Amino acid sequence: MNKTLFAWLLVALSATAFAKLPAPSDEAKAKAAEAAAKTAHAGKVDGYLLCKSQDKVAAHVQKTNKAKAGKPVATPPCADPGKFVYTPPEAAAPVAGASAAAPAAPAKAAVPAVAPAKKS
Repeated sequence: MNKTLFAWLLVALSATAFAKLPAPSDEAKAKAAEAAAKTAHAGKVDGYLLCKSQDKVAAHVQKTNKAKAGKPVATPPCADPGKFVYTPPEAAAPVAGASAAAPAAPAKAAVPAVAPAKKS
């Protein structure tokens, strides 16, 4: 009895997990885009710091183990990603000069939409 009741309770609670969430607002989308940009920049910074530390270790090995180290391998220099700067994408707004340059479209008469009548 208890196992069955517990199973039904779990089924009822897990059913609420499948509820559809509302679409995110524009503000939430903007915050998510900024968070994604920050994460991408943090990855670039981590890669830069890793590159610098690898260069430092390689230089130390070359200096201390001249006989065992062999010839140094040419690698590309580490690229500093710089400070994080986020510029949000602009909303798709028409450009003021574009509307003046475009030819005017002929005006069309408004036709009301008519729904089909129900058959009884």
